[in-house]
Amino acid sequence: MSPEQSQAHGQSSAASSESPSAAPSASLSFLSGGGMMGAMMRANDWSASPLGDPATWPQALRTVVGLMLNSKFPMFVAWGEGLGFLYNDSYISILGDKHPAALGRRFHDVWAEIWHDIHPLIVRAMNGEASYMDRLPLRMRRHGYDEQTWFRFSYSPVRGEDGSVAGMFCACVEMTGEVLAQRYRDEENERLVTLFEQAPGIIAVLRGPDHVFELTNRSYLALIGHRALVGKPAREALPEVEGQGFFELLDHVYQSGQPFVGHAVPLRVQRDQHDPNAPLEERFIDFVYQPIRDAHGKVSGIFVEGSDVTQQKQTEDELRAANRQKDQFLAMLAHELRNPLAPITTAAQLLQRGQMDAPGIRRASDIIARQAEHMTALVNDLLDVSRVTRGLVTLSREALDVAALVHEAVEQVRPLIDTRHHALQVEIAPQPLHVEGDRTRLIQVLSNVLNNAAKYTTPGGRIVLRAGIEAECVTVSVRDNGQGIEPPVLPYIFDLFIQAERTPDRSQGGLGLGLALVKSLVALHGGRVEAHSEGPGQGSEFVVHLPRLLDEAPSPDMPEAGAAAANGGLRVLVVDDNVDAAEMLATLLEMSGYAVTLAFNGEDGLASAVRVRPDAALLDIGLPDIDGHELARRLRAMPETAEMTLIALTGYGQVEDQQRALKAGFDHHMVKPADLGKLLELLATVGRAG
Repeated sequence: MSPEQSQAHGQSSAASSESPSAAPSASLSFLSGGGMMGAMMRANDWSASPLGDPATWPQALRTVVGLMLNSKFPMFVAWGEGLGFLYNDSYISILGDKHPAALGRRFHDVWAEIWHDIHPLIVRAMNGEASYMDRLPLRMRRHGYDEQTWFRFSYSPVRGEDGSVAGMFCACVEMTGEVLAQRYRDEENERLVTLFEQAPGIIAVLRGPDHVFELTNRSYLALIGHRALVGKPAREALPEVEGQGFFELLDHVYQSGQPFVGHAVPLRVQRDQHDPNAPLEERFIDFVYQPIRDAHGKVSGIFVEGSDVTQQKQTEDELRAANRQKDQFLAMLAHELRNPLAPITTAAQLLQRGQMDAPGIRRASDIIARQAEHMTALVNDLLDVSRVTRGLVTLSREALDVAALVHEAVEQVRPLIDTRHHALQVEIAPQPLHVEGDRTRLIQVLSNVLNNAAKYTTPGGRIVLRAGIEAECVTVSVRDNGQGIEPPVLPYIFDLFIQAERTPDRSQGGLGLGLALVKSLVALHGGRVEAHSEGPGQGSEFVVHLPRLLDEAPSPDMPEAGAAAANGGLRVLVVDDNVDAAEMLATLLEMSGYAVTLAFNGEDGLASAVRVRPDAALLDIGLPDIDGHELARRLRAMPETAEMTLIALTGYGQVEDQQRALKAGFDHHMVKPADLGKLLELLATVGRAG
């Protein structure tokens, strides 16, 4: 054998010795370059797999697997009757803990928990029909627990060399993160829409130069009346707003790009959409027109936000009106108090000179007494209306005959009626006119109404008072032909201090409290009061309605007590830090036959009481050292003064003041300036008891 032959034979032997190992390597070349899964497939023990050794795989499977392994898209192949499972590197994250055991296993065993969802699609693919699913929900167990997932994928049939379907191929993308993110966005948008809808302020979004409604919330619709707005230009949607300046403002904001802020701007809209002829209703709004800009900075719309401040505006107007009334009242009060003070001061100065004769002294004294009585009436009116409006008045209810009440009221007002030369006509129905109420307060109501008619009717006028029955009420009406009431004032005629608006010249006097008191007292009796007038110069009519009492007749009036008995030289202690007031009261009491001792503070009063042992003591409450309540308690605590009659004489006249005085040990409570007649009558009862 030649060297060449020997060399050729050696090469041939070498080739023959290498061929058994070289053949398998060449048969698995489709797995090369397949990343981690390609290496795993080459190294895997395929003895237990329905797919068998890769060297025996048919060409169609080899081709599909080669393409799959070299793709960066998540893919898998299921092949053969057992649907053996093969997948690429990108599919590993989808398998989770199922990797690497899933390689080569049956498809059913890999995804048993979702088999009922995907099996129909697998059957279709194995029958030669491809399918595509987007965001199919699948509940997988790939990390040791069930989790909801969503996938986008396609199942495609894979045919063998004979053309029959031998397996299926899947390309998929997990959409779980995107679905959850979209769901969160949807929920967030829904939450924002809900907040937008439920926002207490008015909100709307307008688009384009025609201001087309894109969004509105409930508050906006409540403001302008529930109507279809979305998709309509503002001028078409709200035609009644034309000419009120709002559309022009929208145009300006859109063109200039500058926001606009409005405060308490009046808006007239037709809120009642069921009646096309309904009148426009005026509302007041705070609002902002804020331009909306696109990505290029160009104005594309307007955001409208604001609040319906109608109620707030009305409240502010009412407060301003009340403040004006308060200022007018204070000016009126100053006027009314100065009026009586002027003659009182003049009379006092004349008396100080000591040059007046007896008739002059009498006239000056009468002036002081009359004007002081007038001032007392003013203060009492103030206190009375305060107590009534605060609900501090307790009614003494009894069955009453309205006819008798009318006669008593007429008797009280008769001097004013006669002075002004009015003709008064009283008409009382023949039926029983019985009501339940407080005699004093109802007489006060009727006399106030009658007094009002007498004051505001020019001298020589005519007043008609009628009492009768209307439905379930007893009515008392007072009509006059006086100055009447202006229409703007009429709705507020029963409010406090309105009298100032009716008579700016203050020619009639008074504080404007009478009708307010009438309204409150009638309401306390379960009734109502009305005012009617055709206008200035047309007179007026006031009608009081009271619930009628059907089953009980009023009890007859008890005779009033007779005049007080003689005082019999009663000893009286007067304690008051106002020296002038104490001395004047002492003078009056001494002129009535009482023995009076004066003290100007609590300690002196206590010492005087021990020394003199008075039968009665008149104590001021606001003393400089110890107050009247404490003084009364100390007097009650000492045996020598425990039984004396204690009378509180004070400027504090509220119900709680009376209760506090009685609790401190006082027997009686009187408000300054005290009515001398009542005080003397009270002291007379002390004398009789002694």
